[in-house]
Amino acid sequence: MDFNMKKLASDAGIFFTRAVQFTEEKFGQAEKTELDAHFENLLTRADSTKNWTEKILRQTEVLLQPNPSARVEEFLYEKLDRKVPSRVTNGELLAQYMAEAASELGPTTPYGKTLIKVAEAEKRLGGAERDFIHTASINFLTPLRNFLEGDWKTISKERRLLQNRRLDLDACKARLKKAKAAEAKATAEQELRVAQTEFDRQAEVTRLLLEGISSTHVNHLRCLHEFIESQTTYYAQCYRHMLDLQKQLGRFPGTFVGTTEPASPPLSSTSPTTTAATMPVVPSVAGLAPPAEAALCLEEVAPPASGTRKARVLYDYEAADSSELALLADELITVYSLPGMDPDWLIGERGNKKGKVPVTYLELLS
Repeated sequence: MDFNMKKLASDAGIFFTRAVQFTEEKFGQAEKTELDAHFENLLTRADSTKNWTEKILRQTEVLLQPNPSARVEEFLYEKLDRKVPSRVTNGELLAQYMAEAASELGPTTPYGKTLIKVAEAEKRLGGAERDFIHTASINFLTPLRNFLEGDWKTISKERRLLQNRRLDLDACKARLKKAKAAEAKATAEQELRVAQTEFDRQAEVTRLLLEGISSTHVNHLRCLHEFIESQTTYYAQCYRHMLDLQKQLGRFPGTFVGTTEPASPPLSSTSPTTTAATMPVVPSVAGLAPPAEAALCLEEVAPPASGTRKARVLYDYEAADSSELALLADELITVYSLPGMDPDWLIGERGNKKGKVPVTYLELLS
């Protein structure tokens, strides 16, 4: 009990001495031991690393999970050391709604068939997003979080200890200056030597930890490369899925064909007075036509005596080869079909030019 009381009294005395020294320094009434410029630079770099790592970590979490409620839920699961439950991505949920809509509205109608195709693509996009989130969390977020919760806490602890050692050292220097008697001076000099030794030892420990920030940067750089690689893979997968969907919709009988109600063109960066709209080019779908059509020589083709129709072009279309006819949005062309042709394609004529045109880009008129 006596030992505990003595230790408690000693700790209280040390705390009081440090508080007095700190207060006097703030008011400019006591001298303060300054760290060398190299050490100060190490401290500044460590603080910047910590601050920017926190910001990058938080914003990456927002990128991967925009829903703040979901982020809080995941945080609580991690703190409770429990597995985060699997969550449906927005793309997968959209795919589910589209599939259900197609089932109810009619899966054999043009709209229903298209909904099913788009739902399949959205489901693949959602799966790619899920894989990206998982990979990015492991390869990027986890190392950043480990630094903040591990290395940085150690650095902060040693820095606080160094601050206490520095206050003890400066308090000893102040006592030595105030000592008058020889015995008091001797005692103060002995305490100063001990305080200086402890300060130097703690400064070296802290310096080594601060220099380790360079290794942290190397590790974070490697993690950043892995994050970019996973992000590149994710967007490449999304691009391939959308190209596949575009090809499928190009081969699929369009809901626009045969309608008399004008369809709204997609948004364009052109001025309001310009009605031309553009769509991504469907990659060479004509190559999928039956052999009989592929062998067709367009120069020798004559329009049938009856069965030709006028059609309004809905979107710009760039011809994939010489057998196709390039189209401009809102222009009128003459179209007709020939025996053996792919039902997704028609022959289009504009003046003395003719070529195959995709039906999904047309609105047939009377």
